[in-house]
Amino acid sequence: MARPSLREKIVESGVRTLHERGFAGAGVREITADAGVPQGCFTNHFRSKEAFGIAVLDRYHERTQAIMDATLRDQRRPAVARLRAYFDAITEWLEAAGWRYGCLVGNLSLEMPEHSELLREHLVQVCDSLTASFADVVRAGQAAGEIRPDLDAGDVATFLLASWEGAMMRMKVDRSPLPIEQFKRVIFPTLLTP
Repeated sequence: MARPSLREKIVESGVRTLHERGFAGAGVREITADAGVPQGCFTNHFRSKEAFGIAVLDRYHERTQAIMDATLRDQRRPAVARLRAYFDAITEWLEAAGWRYGCLVGNLSLEMPEHSELLREHLVQVCDSLTASFADVVRAGQAAGEIRPDLDAGDVATFLLASWEGAMMRMKVDRSPLPIEQFKRVIFPTLLTP
């Protein structure tokens, strides 16, 4: 079996490093030390820390998409059950991390340097992708009579993502599952009912 490239090692380790330390809190020295590679490798593979941030964000988004494939896009289940399965799957991951790290997309969105148009535009693309996935399942639920039809699916999807990110942010601050539980207790009986 081929050994992973140094770039792969840096990206894989970078997901954890940026998640745990934040974009601003992780310098190139820490990033390469965590990956177990020489510091010079970073500039060999990334034009800038922003380019590295985008590669890490893409890797994290791939993992989120895999969870969405297994939950939100599982058309054998009713739409509301798919949404519940997605939020439950992410909740399990958050619990395993001790309610400490939240979502890397949300964390980077809050921490993004004002001058970083490249990173901002990439975060917009990732959020649009996540919103589109929610909108698809909301539309399916509306068509099946499971989700109230009087709201625009895109608006519901945008609200779901924003509320979920907010709940994870509060969870991270409180280091408690309570905000996640509150999100579920409010969203399902109010917004996601016919």
